[in-house]
Amino acid sequence: MKSSIQKRGAVTLILLQGKITIGEGDVRLRKCIQEVLDDGANKIILDLNDVSYMDSSGVGELVASYTTITNRGAQLRLANLKPKIYGLLQLTALVTVFQIYDSTEDALQSFA
Repeated sequence: MKSSIQKRGAVTLILLQGKITIGEGDVRLRKCIQEVLDDGANKIILDLNDVSYMDSSGVGELVASYTTITNRGAQLRLANLKPKIYGLLQLTALVTVFQIYDSTEDALQSFA
């Protein structure tokens, strides 16, 4: 998995690419979240548009990221989920936990 970080005003946008799976993908996500929190981010969007696959470890890491972020008093939004990944979150009932948006712009506006 690859990631890049962009700032959009007060919002930190994390663009993820590839597979979020056990091993490198979940570890990279954890490090990325820790990095932006250490930099003082308190409004974070994970853009999953270029995530092709996520296994149970990836889902677990999303939940762990959500917990870490909210425990730090920050907010998390998910944007641009592929149908398979949205279905996975639906299957695990996590769509009720995460704030999910169809586009990055919608997620950005949710912070206003």
